[in-house]
Amino acid sequence: MAEPAGGSVELTILMPCLDEARTVGTCVRKAVRFLAEHGVTGEVLVADNGSVDGSPELAREAGARVIHVPERGYGAALAAGIDAARGTYVLMGDSDDSYDFTDLRPFLHELRAGAELVMGNRFRGGILPGAMKPLHRWLGNPALTLVARTLFRVPFGDVYCGQRAFRKDLVPRLGLEARGMEFALEMLVKATLSGVRTAEVPVTLSPDGRGRPSHLRTFRDGWRSLRLYLQYSPRWLYLYPGVALVALGLVSGAWLSTGPRTLGGLTLDAGALLACAAAVILGAQAVAFGLFGRLQAIAAGLHPPDERVLTRLEGFRLEPCVAAGLALVVAGLALGGWSALDEPQGLRLAILGTVGALLGGQLTMSGFYLGLLQRQLRRAGRAPA
Repeated sequence: MAEPAGGSVELTILMPCLDEARTVGTCVRKAVRFLAEHGVTGEVLVADNGSVDGSPELAREAGARVIHVPERGYGAALAAGIDAARGTYVLMGDSDDSYDFTDLRPFLHELRAGAELVMGNRFRGGILPGAMKPLHRWLGNPALTLVARTLFRVPFGDVYCGQRAFRKDLVPRLGLEARGMEFALEMLVKATLSGVRTAEVPVTLSPDGRGRPSHLRTFRDGWRSLRLYLQYSPRWLYLYPGVALVALGLVSGAWLSTGPRTLGGLTLDAGALLACAAAVILGAQAVAFGLFGRLQAIAAGLHPPDERVLTRLEGFRLEPCVAAGLALVVAGLALGGWSALDEPQGLRLAILGTVGALLGGQLTMSGFYLGLLQRQLRRAGRAPA
């Protein structure tokens, strides 16, 4: 079993707090009792985010160290608490008495065994009646967990569990930026992308004891979660939809390029061909955004280097890309000029020529931008020189 390295405090139990006077004292006492009963050298730290109901005083009386975090937000409180923690390991959990602080040994066992991030899973441990809204339990949480597992291969079955533990030195390496509720999701996404060693343990969720509505807002926070997922996944936001649009536009456009077609009693003519052209142009732009987004994320350290992408980028040369783009522009303009001489097919030829010219222009400009990204990656030490 690996021994923790670093200071004399092994575990910091961190609780973000905002007006939790009815429950924070109970949570702190449970955590203090756990440390004493199991001989764990540790501390209980409450990161207060602007409480006005006496929560900080109650936390201190129960045995916690309290820090005040002026920047509002769940993530801001956690980030400040992690920075102030004295432990080699940090275990975070809400101070509303919905999580059990009396037995944290499963988390500590996995950390001591070498895991850098240990997630709780309420679906494996148990959700007591009234502890989670039905909409969250049966739809929201499973759906957004599935999105995380699909987009990033996150190895957890409950990405919204508020009880988790990790090495303190992991967080600076991940470079977490969110200061709202997305902070906890960003941690999982970046940890997965960075290849961090993880584990998962069952936890029980009880009804909270605050006696007031939760800070969570179902649709607002659900959208913020989805937004974070998409921002960190240019492949799913841009690349895959772009490839689908290009393929659909090319296949349908080829079918319509020689003349009107009938489909299910509906005649498709030049208007439909124009829609196909728009799909190809939009799709090509989305594919470019997907590539650019991936490379920018690598250059900024948001994604670990992808050897397949960087190997292909190593062979990129601006001049052939610009030459191909200009050739497409010339061909498109020529086809557009020809359209004036071919009355029956004039509109179709004009549409095809416009597509060629626009794609050529996109390719030329994208080549210059790709060259700039290539330089940024080299300066960042994330691409071959």
